Amino acid sequence: MAIDNKVLLQAAEQFGTPVYVYDGDTVVQRYNDLYDFIKYPNLKIHYAMKANFSFALLKLLCEAGASIDAVSPGDVMLAMKAGFTPDRILYTANNMTDVEVEEVVKTGVLLNIGSLSRLEKFGKAYPGSDVCIRFNPDVVDGAHAKIMTGGDLTKFGILMADVDKVKAICEKYDLTVVGLHEHTGSGLQMTESVYQSMKNIMALATPENFPELKFLDFGGGFKVTYEPNETAVDYVEMGAEITRLFTEFTKNYGRDIDMYFEPGKFIVAEAGYMLTEVNTIKDNNGRVIVGCNSGFPQLIRPMIYDAYHHIVNLTNEGGEQGVFDICGNICETGDRFAEQREMAEIREGDVLSIENAGAYCYAMGGVYNMRPMPPEVLYSNGELTLARRGITSEELVNRIVELSTI
Repeated sequence: MAIDNKVLLQAAEQFGTPVYVYDGDTVVQRYNDLYDFIKYPNLKIHYAMKANFSFALLKLLCEAGASIDAVSPGDVMLAMKAGFTPDRILYTANNMTDVEVEEVVKTGVLLNIGSLSRLEKFGKAYPGSDVCIRFNPDVVDGAHAKIMTGGDLTKFGILMADVDKVKAICEKYDLTVVGLHEHTGSGLQMTESVYQSMKNIMALATPENFPELKFLDFGGGFKVTYEPNETAVDYVEMGAEITRLFTEFTKNYGRDIDMYFEPGKFIVAEAGYMLTEVNTIKDNNGRVIVGCNSGFPQLIRPMIYDAYHHIVNLTNEGGEQGVFDICGNICETGDRFAEQREMAEIREGDVLSIENAGAYCYAMGGVYNMRPMPPEVLYSNGELTLARRGITSEELVNRIVELSTI
């Protein structure tokens, strides 16, 4: 599924550039795909809204029946504004503060706790509560070192070797462990990593250790293809093995419990496009530098992860091929969306589409160099609709002044 390039050009003309365009139909389809791949009857998909917190997409997913993986009080509040009830949200922040724990507990949302010290504080403050425990699965995988969340070097989760310490704290404060959680990394490169992480957590989830379990949560990190020739994961085969492993586990556990996954990128990455216009072209002794009216604060993944995003010249798709550095408008040398990229000839005034921009792009945006974030447009049922307007530089400045206390 993809938005036709003519529709993207229409969006650029109608709403200006830069602009984010999201295919709402693709988002719902990817969510439903997971239930086609993983046939376990008690599967629940918690959308990792840190990937993209667009209010329009949250409402679509809420209507589709999704649940939410939240990582901040703001996530919880926005999800509830979009219609998600507390029982459809799991709170999985790391390095939680006492203040945010209190905020979230008041909403009735279940906390997923990933450190012994926080578990002790939670038990002391809220004895007799239900809780989920996040363990480090001791499996290292992911698309980049900065987004691998398992293994000795990570800040996430309690070591599996500390399971007895977890049990002692829970017994001390009469805490009921209703769920166990793990997350291995983002953009997992090997399906075996998914299986091994599952096996490691399931090994802890015995009736002797945790007799009151309602679910096991195996995180997200499902890979999507960013590069044109990148090998795609066989999710039908992967889903069948996941189902087999978990079904076998429930037999050993003695009863059926729910299985959770928390994909973010898988659901929204392919649905997003960031459109930017070319305003400057320089020939630096044969190296062609293309300047755009957007920059890394509006799409930062290439800057921090060396991430690849396919780029299409919407205005000149059939043009003669050339090689270009596609740069942003920020005062940083590293402000590049692509380096030495072969694609159709780029001219000043052309509109470029940066693809697979639905996950960790707008959500990680900021206003560095005092450039406001662009608007967001929803494409659904064949129609383009402004989902969130951009603000002007004047509005950004006025907001800063209003918040100033000096």
